[in-house]
Parts: sequence; structure tokens; C-alpha cells
Amino acid sequence: MKRIFAMNRLMTVFAAALLTAVICLAQSVPAKKALTFQGKVETVNEAANSLKVNGEKVEGWMDAMIMDYKVDDPAIPKKLKAGDQITATVYEGDMVLHKVMVMPKTDNMKSKK
Repeated sequence: MKRIFAMNRLMTVFAAALLTAVICLAQSVPAKKALTFQGKVETVNEAANSLKVNGEKVEGWMDAMIMDYKVDDPAIPKKLKAGDQITATVYEGDMVLHKVMVMPKTDNMKSKK
């Protein structure tokens, strides 16, 4: 009889733990909204894994301004230099630049016919 009681108690504890896990997963934090960031690199600080960027306004996130930003990939500062135009992904409430890419330089001169 004690063995049956112990088995029932173990099953009850297991069921309660499983139910708690399901409830916690159902209440997960919603993903932060991803936004596109663009700007011109002013300086690169490899030691701090950061860039000073003259960033354009990102609607719903930040006005245009020059500011230091951390980058998610430590290889990025090694690939950039002052004057590079970049695009990156930013997330609401996060001041880190993700998926940083150098924008190709465009030739603004039109060919004459």
C-alpha cells in the first residue's frame, strides 16, 4: 500500500512540474521588433568592439545622431574604416548593431551622351 501511495505521489509531482513548464513556455516574452539602421562610420574602436556612427533617423527607435554603438560580431570593427556607409539591424530597447554590412559605394556621376 505504501508503494502505491509513493507512486501516486510521484506521478502528481511530475504532472505538476509538467503543467508549470507548459504555463511558463506559454507566457514567453514576445520578440523585440527588428529595425533597419543606416549610417556613416566616424571612428572604429577595435578594443571596445564598437563604432562611432553618424546614424540616420530610425522611425520608432532613435533620431539621427552621432553615437557609439557596440557590435554583435567582434570581426566587424576589423573590417570597417571611417567613411564606410553601413546598414545594420537594431532591436527596440537594444543599443547593439547586429548583422552589420558595408553598403556598396555608388557612382553619382551620370555618363554623358
